[in-house]
Amino acid sequence: MSGQAGLTDSYCHRGGDVPLLGATIAAHFDAVARQHAESEAVVCVPQQRRLSYGELREAVDQLARGLLGLGFGRGDRVGIWSTNNIEWLLLQMATARIGVVLVNINPGYRVKELGYALERSEVQGLFVIPAFRTSDYVAMLQELVPELAAGEPGQLQSARLPHLRRVVIYDPAAPLATERPAPGFSTWQEALAAGSSIDKAALNAATAALDRDDPINIQYTSGTTGFPKAVVLTHHNILNNAYFTALAMHFGPDDRLAVSVPFYHCFGMVLANLLCLSVGACVVVPCEHFDPELVLRAIQDERCSAVHGVPTMFIAMLDHPEFAGFDLASLRTGIMAGAPCPPELMRRVMGEMHCPEILIGYGETEASPLTHLTTRDDSLERRIETVGTNLPHQEVKVVNVETRATVPIGEVGEVCFRGHHIMRGYYGDSEATAKAVDAGGWLASGDLGTMDADGYVRITGRLKEMIIRGGENIYPREIEDLLYTHDKIAEAAVFGIPDEYYGEEIAAWIQLQDGEDMTVDELQDFCRAHLAHFKVPKRVRFVTEFPMTITGKLQKFRMQKLETKGNTPPA
Repeated sequence: MSGQAGLTDSYCHRGGDVPLLGATIAAHFDAVARQHAESEAVVCVPQQRRLSYGELREAVDQLARGLLGLGFGRGDRVGIWSTNNIEWLLLQMATARIGVVLVNINPGYRVKELGYALERSEVQGLFVIPAFRTSDYVAMLQELVPELAAGEPGQLQSARLPHLRRVVIYDPAAPLATERPAPGFSTWQEALAAGSSIDKAALNAATAALDRDDPINIQYTSGTTGFPKAVVLTHHNILNNAYFTALAMHFGPDDRLAVSVPFYHCFGMVLANLLCLSVGACVVVPCEHFDPELVLRAIQDERCSAVHGVPTMFIAMLDHPEFAGFDLASLRTGIMAGAPCPPELMRRVMGEMHCPEILIGYGETEASPLTHLTTRDDSLERRIETVGTNLPHQEVKVVNVETRATVPIGEVGEVCFRGHHIMRGYYGDSEATAKAVDAGGWLASGDLGTMDADGYVRITGRLKEMIIRGGENIYPREIEDLLYTHDKIAEAAVFGIPDEYYGEEIAAWIQLQDGEDMTVDELQDFCRAHLAHFKVPKRVRFVTEFPMTITGKLQKFRMQKLETKGNTPPA
């Protein structure tokens, strides 16, 4: 039996006909690569490069030997600060091959944020591209680590970052011809050359010494509600999360996934890259950073069967002026996740994008990241209004926010998780870890939701986003879902702001469809026609853009700050 039916309270444990994988990432990938050696493993459109599984396996081993030759080994921390490219994927798999912990750095970070991330996770090595658009990564690194100007490659002695000893630069356009921007930098070709003294026996010995419960990745939380934390994940965490997600999607060697999400995020690294490589599918990289036209073109030209994205990405593709001109008939499935997925948007993706099996995913970085997923066999109502049920071999419950007792079926509470997918903890922060995961092993999500008798979960909002107006609990998700049904509205964000009388009032930021006009009165009248009076937004702003993370998550805490201070939002 794969799950529980007829639940009496909001707790669900799912077993599974397929057992958990017990291998490390390296061992599992090696078996898949041997089995599908001639099949395409990765296509990077901007680099105009294609690698079969056999070629990818060889390239990964070459880089892994290089890392060993540079002195990195099991448990060391190597960061990557880059947009999406083949070298990112090679480093992901090469670090897993020898047990090095890959630290994912947000390519949108500025100097202060970069310094925090490198310092918090005690990064010893860093791979970086020269620049992207207006971001000059070399200049920012030299500001942070002035010792690069005169140091020797591999012998950095940074006053700010005492653990950092090597920075490797590579240009995705020509990785084997990358020039050293300052004496303290190493280059990609030097990293590969360092492996010349490492034979295959030494490489295999490094892999054989690994354990599936070893830490292998540090992911930073997106920071939509506060300062990012360094989440430590293991081989067992992310390999099983990727593999069971692939099974739930009916994904296999014939599938090709257009990866529009950034690799640095769990969505890209685990649910795209590792998902494909765990079952012999092909990773298609349409662009370095999300561009709706380039993603649509890659789906068409590479005949992709799946596409992942957050809701804002799907909106951007559907609303692209040339959308109707792309042939998307090859699409079958994909995952929409990372933010609330409006039912109306799901219907459009299923119909207009010819993606009938698109699924809603839900989870968080601390849970590797996926905990819930709808299935293609679910009813339309469940596929567009719930986040599905928990993946196999996971537990989930909904608890009272104050007493922590499991609530009855259908009652709103905080969603909590337990199982093999829960993080090892926050790096170097046992206090924060203890606050997130209780003594029973339950991870508190910070999300509010309900569970039905079959274990399907509906997310009603963030615990910190819940608005309490005059004693009434108001969930922004409910209001947002209504707003998305209005023909004039493209995007909406609802949140609470302080109010002397009611405690909190409702604010809404609205982005209209191109060419549309709307007044505040018109929007409020629309809400009054469908919602109780106390749920109607009191303060409404029409904007052209929202504060977002690089993964497309709306940053409501920034909107709240601007609205509360009376600052002018983007107009």
